[in-house]
Amino acid sequence: MIDKEYIKVQRNEPWREELRKQLKNKERMAIPRVKMPELEAGYRSHSYEEVNLGLSLEQAVQEAKRCLDCPDPTCMTGCPVEINIPTFIKNIERNEILEAAKTLKETSALPAVCGRVCPQEKQCESQCLHLKMKSESVAIGYLERFAADYERESGSISVPKQAVSNGIKIAVAGSGPAGLSFAGDMAKYGYDVTVFEALHEIGGVLKYGIPEFRLPNDIVDVEIDLLRQMGVQFVVNCIVGKTLSYEDLHTEGFRGIFVASGAGLPNFMNIPGENLSGVLSSNEYLTRVNLMGANRKDAYTPVITGKKVAIIGGGNTAIDSVRTALRLGAEKAMIVYRRSEEEMPARIEEIQHAKEEGVIFMNLYNPIRYIGDERGRVKQMVLQKMELGEPDASGRKRPVEIPGATETIDVDEVIVAIGVSPNPLIPHEFQGLHISKKGTIVVHPDSLQTDLPDVFAGGDIMRGGATVILAMGDGRKAAAAMREMLTQSAEKKE
Repeated sequence: MIDKEYIKVQRNEPWREELRKQLKNKERMAIPRVKMPELEAGYRSHSYEEVNLGLSLEQAVQEAKRCLDCPDPTCMTGCPVEINIPTFIKNIERNEILEAAKTLKETSALPAVCGRVCPQEKQCESQCLHLKMKSESVAIGYLERFAADYERESGSISVPKQAVSNGIKIAVAGSGPAGLSFAGDMAKYGYDVTVFEALHEIGGVLKYGIPEFRLPNDIVDVEIDLLRQMGVQFVVNCIVGKTLSYEDLHTEGFRGIFVASGAGLPNFMNIPGENLSGVLSSNEYLTRVNLMGANRKDAYTPVITGKKVAIIGGGNTAIDSVRTALRLGAEKAMIVYRRSEEEMPARIEEIQHAKEEGVIFMNLYNPIRYIGDERGRVKQMVLQKMELGEPDASGRKRPVEIPGATETIDVDEVIVAIGVSPNPLIPHEFQGLHISKKGTIVVHPDSLQTDLPDVFAGGDIMRGGATVILAMGDGRKAAAAMREMLTQSAEKKE
């Protein structure tokens, strides 16, 4: 919960009051929102260099001046990890960037990551007072990235304050955003945290799911290294539920377990031709490229590189896949999505970047069949033309088939990016968990505690597929609840 009294005390500090006096709100409102510098589209579409280049110090300070330092900062209510947004922004305004970075790390284990991939336009920025005044919101995400990058590049990376070690061992299954966020908070509380990762790299979806042109691996590694400095231990190539059972973790002395094993099971449409060579899931495609270097000529596990590539879906994973296809040499890279562009769940910025790079958007189309050649490789797909009907349970307009309206187009590679299902291993192996029909672990909504009292769960294994920042919010909530449970248990023994 946001400590409103603490926020109020900080806002009333003399330096904050002095900043507010320097410009009237009307003058702050008149400052135009900063534009993020980016690589030129023609160049970047063939490069894995990061597209967004980051703000300069001058740009960041100017953007920070737009913040009105509201008495009731509604932006914070839109942040799942409850970053103290006004305080970090006002520190940027007064050119105390390292203090801004410290403020971010009070609640966020991954500020440089969040500043790059979180959908701020749907969260913190959507609650900005500027929007009510018919102005563009403060670029909170850009400023978060700036502060985190500035600290890293300065070489003066601060370590968050930690309680004295209590010697209690805590296990985390999965090193994605939920697991890392949980580990960071538990380390601050003084617990002895070990994160078990099934793959050979730490980072989970941050490494295998998000391309480096959007989130460079070295950015993720710096934030992971900070967790190491806080005492968090990482064990790779270890599958909780297989390498280590629930009973094994107890035998090794772990008093609490946080399950953050994600949703790595790809969904398919189950339409004719889906088993043809050249039709694969976005999970496999992005993992091979991002984690296993399949884009390199000397790759041990090369990936198919089509010239006419279609990606099925409209989320961020679909956009990541189609932009990856361009960088692998596709001459024609298409998004095929059954709803309109306005209904696409992908970030607006990512859609715009894809368009600038030459991606073709085929909205209101849905594949119904793939056609193969004599070698069993996909060569065409049949598309059903759609139109929008009444809203469905998600609030988006339901796509409806237009009878008889089909179109056949040539393709030599298809990437299916229509969502994922939870990793089934831990739900099946940990006896006593309550599992939903969709395969997610059922938890108490306030604590994220499962039916096994010492097991908590968060992120995609509990949600079934969501954003990095929502997973991080789960990690923080579970850490606070587990700490309370362990504290109460210790008090009872006394």
